[in-house]
Amino acid sequence: MKWIDKAERKFGRFGIPNLMLYIVGINALVYVIDMILVNGSGGMQSLASYLSFSVPDILNGQVWRIISFICLPPASSPMWIVINLYFYYLMGSWLENAWGSFRFTLYYVIGILGTILAGLVTGYATNSYINLSLFLAAAQLFPDSELLVFFILPVKMKYLAYIDWLILLMSFIFSDWGGRIAILVSILNFLLFFGNDFINRIRHYFKYRKQRQNFKRQMNQTPWR
Repeated sequence: MKWIDKAERKFGRFGIPNLMLYIVGINALVYVIDMILVNGSGGMQSLASYLSFSVPDILNGQVWRIISFICLPPASSPMWIVINLYFYYLMGSWLENAWGSFRFTLYYVIGILGTILAGLVTGYATNSYINLSLFLAAAQLFPDSELLVFFILPVKMKYLAYIDWLILLMSFIFSDWGGRIAILVSILNFLLFFGNDFINRIRHYFKYRKQRQNFKRQMNQTPWR
């Protein structure tokens, strides 16, 4: 990740400490405001409807929509929203502690830019892929850390990541080309940060496999006395 090292030396001061705390706080605030507007004020239009990504509305001058989608909480019950927001705050905090503020900020910003590009292709953008990329990165760095699934079952993060990768793969296979581009671009941050690791692992695997085959071939050719 030499390019990241260079970027950090040049732009490191632009890192945002506790970035996920701000993101999660804004998500929670939007949810609370919507609860008040929709349920307590005669069915007023929700704040979320003014923040969601919409290409036609962006072209009509509502330019804030190109990035305001990151402020939207997941559509779920209050309990699951609290769990989701806490989970992604936890993942973001782990990454920031491991990388530092600048690298984590860069990772998140690239995720935003990738999602915007995907939204311009498909007309739809959500912060769900950005949040997923946080978990995938955390699972890559801390594969043996355990999470309590349903608050009961301890499961290593790498196994949960395998499931997410399988879901992404199936979505990629069965989507049209617009959907495929959206998936790839939406996890652009993960690919940029960890692509070299995967390439090196593949090279190491084939190198090890070749060495093992050569060893077996030599053993078979060696006359036994």
